[in-house]
Amino acid sequence: MKKRFSITIMFSLFLVGSISAQTEKGDVLIKNGTLITVTNGTQETTDILIRDGKISGIGKDLSAPSGVQTIDATGKFVMPGIIDAHSHIALDAVNEATSPVTAEVWTGDALNPMDVGIYRALAGGVTISHAMHGSANAIGGQNATIKHRWGTVKMDDIRMEGAPRTIKFALGENPTRVHGEGSGLVPRTRMGVEQVIRRSFSEAKEYMEARDEHEQNKKKRNYKGTEPTYDIRKEVVADILRGDIIVHSHSYRADEILMLMNVFKDYGVEKLVFQHANEAFKVAPEIAEFGAMASVFADWWAYKFEVYYSTAYNAAILVQNGVTTSINSDSGELIRHLYHEAAKTQKYGELTDEQALELITLNPAKQLGIDDRVGSLEVGKDGDVVIFNNHPLSIYAVPQMTFVDGVKYFDIKEDEDDVRTYVNPAEEVDVMNKMTEHEKCMTNTEWLFLNE
Repeated sequence: MKKRFSITIMFSLFLVGSISAQTEKGDVLIKNGTLITVTNGTQETTDILIRDGKISGIGKDLSAPSGVQTIDATGKFVMPGIIDAHSHIALDAVNEATSPVTAEVWTGDALNPMDVGIYRALAGGVTISHAMHGSANAIGGQNATIKHRWGTVKMDDIRMEGAPRTIKFALGENPTRVHGEGSGLVPRTRMGVEQVIRRSFSEAKEYMEARDEHEQNKKKRNYKGTEPTYDIRKEVVADILRGDIIVHSHSYRADEILMLMNVFKDYGVEKLVFQHANEAFKVAPEIAEFGAMASVFADWWAYKFEVYYSTAYNAAILVQNGVTTSINSDSGELIRHLYHEAAKTQKYGELTDEQALELITLNPAKQLGIDDRVGSLEVGKDGDVVIFNNHPLSIYAVPQMTFVDGVKYFDIKEDEDDVRTYVNPAEEVDVMNKMTEHEKCMTNTEWLFLNE
């Protein structure tokens, strides 16, 4: 038992020791590939140079600086890393289903960087995902935008530094079932969902105004007023009203999509992305007029009653109406096939190559507020790049290598049978119950020396 545990600790220490190398910004020169830039057309037999994690050069006959690895991409296709605007990988329980409003919680506090789903996503060319709170609440928790830096054990390393804040809302059956049917609380109906949101906005507005007024009064001489009690839930909702948080709202039906836009108009909230939005095609002009965006499935519907009616033309109709649209996975499996999902819009809607690929690159980047850094191959943007053996919209396309910040995290030729970070994932060892209280408090290093 001691020997087995020592091996486990040694492996853990190896991981910790390798973190700094794995999360560093990388340098690489990819030569002679067909570059799908997304924003500047397709450039054949072109090189892309990444230095210190950023794209520093795009052109022909680029030379690799001393010590920079060169990869020959002749006959292959190079595109920006794929971005999934709706995912739950790197998370365990995603619903804080204890109240219709739980704006105070944040998935970024509970990320699991060792979730093998991150590696599998990389194998599908996905470099960034939106780790979302669930849809049990009318106003749920805040989400986290993560970079797929596989191999670290620190959740801080996978959070995308500087990414804007986002939050999950939910309309329809989910919050009414969980709270109305499950607990006898508002909302029990779609009307109730609207009122939960309106009430939260009104309370947050009063809270925000009271705190702002107090800050102004503090500048006055002899002011002796009491500071309003800090309330983290109201503070987060107030930040939505201030425009500091992008709302991503679970939705299906056209009527509730219109409802939420009306609520947001009343409170001056502009940053809105509809998630799923299966009936968005019915109100595409209205969504475009509001300035909202939509992240949809390629061809999923009829899996429950409120999703009974949709169409595989949903994404194409939204695009043609000027709505910034993305294709998402909401799945640890489908995330590996987002390039295939995007290609479906060419059968259902005849989108161009550029429009189809925008659905999984630049458009989700816009929805997450990170398009100034990722989503296209441009000098100055992050070195998130995927190399395909065929055009990514081809049914024969298979990712060959995936880079995040210029660091290679997936290579199909080096793909191991089992990349999980545990020594034996199938073995159950109840270590804690066999340890003394003193041993439970020891560091990994102390344990290693004790059990040599």
